[in-house]
Amino acid sequence: MLSYGCPDSSNVLIQLVDDYSLEIMGSEVAAIKALSKKDFQLKAIKVEQWNHDLSPWKAPAVFGTEPFGDGAADTLKKVLTLTGEPGKEYYIGGYSLAGLFALWAVCQTDAFQGAAAASPSVWFPGFLDYMKSMPINTGKVYLSLGDRKARTRNPVMATVGDRIRETHSLLLERNVACTLEWNPGNHFKEPELRTAKAFSWLLLNGK
Repeated sequence: MLSYGCPDSSNVLIQLVDDYSLEIMGSEVAAIKALSKKDFQLKAIKVEQWNHDLSPWKAPAVFGTEPFGDGAADTLKKVLTLTGEPGKEYYIGGYSLAGLFALWAVCQTDAFQGAAAASPSVWFPGFLDYMKSMPINTGKVYLSLGDRKARTRNPVMATVGDRIRETHSLLLERNVACTLEWNPGNHFKEPELRTAKAFSWLLLNGK
């Protein structure tokens, strides 16, 4: 786990990351500071097996040959050891499958005051139906998607536009403060800025 920002801040951002995310973390942290004008501490947790450690249940491969595992529950246990300090507010977030993990996490626990789901993998098989069956234990959720992401020949990935709209509507129906931002470009454009915008929105819409 790597820590960025102000260690004494009452705002604690927890992000699940891969090697590439760590390489561009400096740019993300700088963007959060510039966009939010708030102090914060960001705890970046390196994920070793991305498709396994962030997936709530097993699912077949959607691209490539690597299937999805069911390691999210174990990952959440580790994340929760970083929360619980009195006087601090915790926000969970990430990009792509880590964004999906953030949405899943707030269905499991009320430890987080908000979820930053930047370009989340809401195409994940069965996930939207799962969210509909579960409580949403947070008051704020940021959603975003690249406006070209649904333009794909992959039949599962092509559903992401409809799924993100349905997720947004569901959260609003549950009286969760939620915004959905459409970013220009495909899934791989400026992930650090998109994640920074997600966390900044939560900070600016906090107490």
